[in-house]
Amino acid sequence: MSPSNTTSFSPVLRYLGLPDAYEPSPHTAPIEFLQQHVRALPPQLLALFSANTTPKQRTSVSIIRNRRLKYVDSSPTELSLTNAKSMWPALWEGRERPGTEQAKEEREWAARHFLGDGKQKVGNLGSLLGDYEEERESERVRTIRRQRAEYIESLPEEDESDSEDEEVPEDPDPSEVEQSFVRSVREQFIYGFLESIDYDKVDWEERWDGDLDRDAEERWFDDEEE
Repeated sequence: MSPSNTTSFSPVLRYLGLPDAYEPSPHTAPIEFLQQHVRALPPQLLALFSANTTPKQRTSVSIIRNRRLKYVDSSPTELSLTNAKSMWPALWEGRERPGTEQAKEEREWAARHFLGDGKQKVGNLGSLLGDYEEERESERVRTIRRQRAEYIESLPEEDESDSEDEEVPEDPDPSEVEQSFVRSVREQFIYGFLESIDYDKVDWEERWDGDLDRDAEERWFDDEEE
């Protein structure tokens, strides 16, 4: 991301008692600046760096990476299995029809909010809303997967001579697919690859510093590589 021309980092330099000509500059070399000073800055000043850094770039700042790891370990709802399948369907490789959970929620909503004599009508409405939500979510997922497939097809073809004799793998266990998916989503969050998620509330918040030590971080990343 190119430095923003509208963001002034003068408050950052003043807070730290640094000269305007300080190097590395928070404007032109924000990652290097953060690596040296992130612990000394409050959240409201750190938030200025959202204008000239990306979540992926900020992964190289160990403190920010640790905060994301601490956040992931807190099992946030937005990274849960159900929510993640809806938010990042292109990463989901299971066989469950997309939109199933959303459809269930729509039916439950109708049952809660339309009480009285019209039980049959409530049932019909709940079914209609559920079917509509399921189809809408399915269409969204189909679009995402189609775009992903088009991208993959555009890549250079690999030599297929070595793959002809490979055995067809057996269907994986559903629980293993779910665990692998959740882990993949969490890893991508830590490395700054996920879209449609607010990284700022983690990257700039001191409360996620916790007591996570260097050994714990290294163990987590070692497990990931195995």
